[in-house]
Amino acid sequence: MADGEMLPEVRAVEPGQFLRLCRCGRCASLPDAAAECAEVLELTVGRERHLLLCRCGLSAKLPFCDGSHAPAAPGLKERWRRFTGG
Repeated sequence: MADGEMLPEVRAVEPGQFLRLCRCGRCASLPDAAAECAEVLELTVGRERHLLLCRCGLSAKLPFCDGSHAPAAPGLKERWRRFTGG
């Protein structure tokens, strides 16, 4: 992992929790939406889960991470090395 690399946030959420998530990718508080954000995803969580949320703003599936923060890994060995950090 490179120094300063922006990694996604893994957020544990619970039923009934209300979230305001940024979909424009320009909020300083990514993945949370700023009050003036024009593209907000508001949702109430239905079940306990973990969300993988984008913090770099590059994802095509904002507010969720799609791996755009890292270049494509050419093979399974490289992907595994990236996943385990080794």
